[in-house]
Amino acid sequence: MLTLTLAPKTALHIVPVGAKLLALMLFGLALGFAPSWPWVLAAVLAVAGLYGAMGLKFAWRGFQLLRPLWPFLLVLALWHGFTDTKLLGLMIAGKLVAMVALANCVTLTSRFDALLSVIERLFTPFKKLGFSPEILALTLALVVRFTPVLLDKAAILRQAWRARSNKRPSWRLILPISLAALDDADHIAMALRARGGFKGQD
Repeated sequence: MLTLTLAPKTALHIVPVGAKLLALMLFGLALGFAPSWPWVLAAVLAVAGLYGAMGLKFAWRGFQLLRPLWPFLLVLALWHGFTDTKLLGLMIAGKLVAMVALANCVTLTSRFDALLSVIERLFTPFKKLGFSPEILALTLALVVRFTPVLLDKAAILRQAWRARSNKRPSWRLILPISLAALDDADHIAMALRARGGFKGQD
């Protein structure tokens, strides 16, 4: 659970993490300023082509990681359909899918320790303010890694609820999801302590 890196090696696995993060940032900036839907469509197709070039298994895993986006895309579709701004809604949805998919691509092709090292260097200026770059980097990296894991667990709990009841789960899943998150946090804390933790930290 400490990594979402896809085991089969691809050409992207050998690209330095820093270069991939820089490319992700530049892609996000360009996508944010995309003037019209053809540009957004081109971005979506480019990311889809990148996944396809890495193989069927890689593309399927990338598609699976987009599942948490479907509720947001549904809300976008309903809202922009209601306000009769369908083209704008498609552009926003396309930007969201392309950006998240490319971010997932970086995650799938980057080792956890390499990603952590780059993020740690980015947080180095905060050391002058009394913050630990190591802890900040680990916190951010764990959020990135475990958000899809928790979303998957929430989906499993919803399916289990529907198998046992005709009622909608709604707020009733808050407690079990919270307990699952706390359980994961406890396991991570024990794993970090077993590896020595951080300097100057208990």
